[in-house]
Amino acid sequence: MITGLDHAVVLVRDIEAGVAGYQTLLGRAPMWRAQSNGAAIAIFVLDNTSLELMAPAGEGEAADRVRAALDKQGEGLASLAFGVDDIAKAHHRLTRLGLAPDDISNGASNDLASHRSLAWKRTRASAESTHGIRLFFLERAERLARSPETAPAPVTSLDHLVIATPDPERTAALYGARLGLDMKLDRTIAALGTRFLFFKTGGLVFEVIHRTKDGRGDGPDKIYGVSWRVADIEATRARLLGAGLDVSEPREGRKPGTRVFTVRTGTFGVPTIVIQQGQREP
Repeated sequence: MITGLDHAVVLVRDIEAGVAGYQTLLGRAPMWRAQSNGAAIAIFVLDNTSLELMAPAGEGEAADRVRAALDKQGEGLASLAFGVDDIAKAHHRLTRLGLAPDDISNGASNDLASHRSLAWKRTRASAESTHGIRLFFLERAERLARSPETAPAPVTSLDHLVIATPDPERTAALYGARLGLDMKLDRTIAALGTRFLFFKTGGLVFEVIHRTKDGRGDGPDKIYGVSWRVADIEATRARLLGAGLDVSEPREGRKPGTRVFTVRTGTFGVPTIVIQQGQREP
């Protein structure tokens, strides 16, 4: 049913500031910019997914929704959209699995620069069934090309996306049994007081984390943060330092052969690390 993560949405208060910030971070220009019903979007396309920035821009129903979300949670990750190859079959399966999807709707967007149009069909699972995370499912008529590089040592792809949960069994059942993501690892690291569950889809990893000291609870899950993959971590770090971002020293990642650093500024509320993988993929 699911082919991969189509995109993640980050809400920002000012679209121009968001575009400038993420162009600096990713080393790429947005591939698509549009505005409709009071909301402006910019899409950065990577090898295995896209990042969609969204901000209020004027008045309209969409602007009201975005402003309300920003007032409630601030800037940061807001929703995820999985790609599917057949929206009707996906809707049928989601219904049978108790995820209470909305009716399928048609969507379209016009790029401000090229005046090209994109079309898609989508549905959304109920927030109650997905434990508070807004999950959409999209069938696209056309995929965008990768965003052009604007700086050396750019981000190539999304390595993993982190979801924090008070109940790992509940979340594992959602992403593994119901949505069919490939579960790769279930490990507790006592020194960190954390249980980690890894699911793979479309060339990236969903990392579910649970702080074991808190015990199991019934609160909502949260899209916690991201890890951007690069080919040369030293070159990317030097580029970001030169652009004025606050980044940590490189360090060894938890996975053998990986190196990471933390990006402390310029992420618009998104906890962010940059990672260089070793020879073997997760």
